Amino acid sequence: MFTQIVGGRIYTPSGWIDGGSVLIEGTKIRAILNSDIPIEDAYRIDARGSYIIPGGVETHVHGAAGADFMDGTIDAFRTAADYHLQNGTTTIFPTLSTSSYETIMKGIECTEALMPDPESSVEGLHLEGPYFSVKMAGAQLPELIRIARPEEYTKIMARGQGIIRRWDAAPEIEGTLEFGRYVRERGVVTAIAHTEAGEKEIKEAWEHGYTLATHFYNAMKVSHKKGVYKMPGAVETILDMPDFDIEVICDGIHVPPLMVHLAYATKGRERMALTTDALLYTGTPPDFKDPTGHAIVEDGVCKLSDHSALAGSIATMDLLIRTAVKRARIPLIDAVYMASATPARIMGIQDTKGALEAGKDADILFLDEDLELRFVMHRGRVVRGEEYLS
Repeated sequence: MFTQIVGGRIYTPSGWIDGGSVLIEGTKIRAILNSDIPIEDAYRIDARGSYIIPGGVETHVHGAAGADFMDGTIDAFRTAADYHLQNGTTTIFPTLSTSSYETIMKGIECTEALMPDPESSVEGLHLEGPYFSVKMAGAQLPELIRIARPEEYTKIMARGQGIIRRWDAAPEIEGTLEFGRYVRERGVVTAIAHTEAGEKEIKEAWEHGYTLATHFYNAMKVSHKKGVYKMPGAVETILDMPDFDIEVICDGIHVPPLMVHLAYATKGRERMALTTDALLYTGTPPDFKDPTGHAIVEDGVCKLSDHSALAGSIATMDLLIRTAVKRARIPLIDAVYMASATPARIMGIQDTKGALEAGKDADILFLDEDLELRFVMHRGRVVRGEEYLS
């Protein structure tokens, strides 16, 4: 049984197709056709003039709908992942911020349980910490930040091999260069984050396997003075390194739209991914109270309760694309690419995710002319937009 999506502008990495169709067989895309002529026995879905684009790939997200991935339960993982799925994230890498060893083990167990589930969007685990600079902790719990000890991270990797897909650290912290090389050799994407590193440390990190900058601009140094001399920070150094990938929180608050555009103009769509860094507050009612009291929602963003730093966002994938286009002056075709193809390539899942191409998973979104999300399909299953089925 085939499904044929017609009636919209179909996104491809090289351009838009008008008057074509997407042919789906089971969970996979069978073909992108230049014609919308009905396929025999195919169930047709009329996109009604929408933009037909690939589902979003989210590599940095902490929770939603009141559920935090650090809760360490299957229910919390499903609740948060399903909320983001409804809002355009068809592939998700749940993120644990700086955690105890026990919390990391629970996160590995939950991720391992959900990865084989065809209705789950979970593809692997992302560890943000705990090997960070205390001075650049931001919303990370400083009492849990520690140096990178082989006796800990080798034990974590022994349990998390094939499950942990990304791990962030500050390259100037004791032990993190050796850590970076170790986990990279085991197929883990290694990213710099919450760091005081400058040019020398960033370039050393690159030589030890670090290839990604976590929430670029945030929790890292910019150009600064050392004595009477001007020194480049992590931001300038990474912008100058053409093969260094970055992710940007594109909620319009964490990073001013002008700076989002500057990063895009420098890195291009191939090296810049959009991310939410969304917390458990995402999708909760205004009167929702975090039981930990660690953060609050104010002015459309999560802040630490003492207002000393931003803690994370309440953004969803569809908002990232709208903000990139409408506020950061990025063409839609490139904004979609940075929400899908680039993070898929960074995480090494480009063979099955990140584009509307034959053989890839049928993860498909419809955006209307105002770039509002109207329809979500995950592996051929419609999870939002049932009105398009009538």
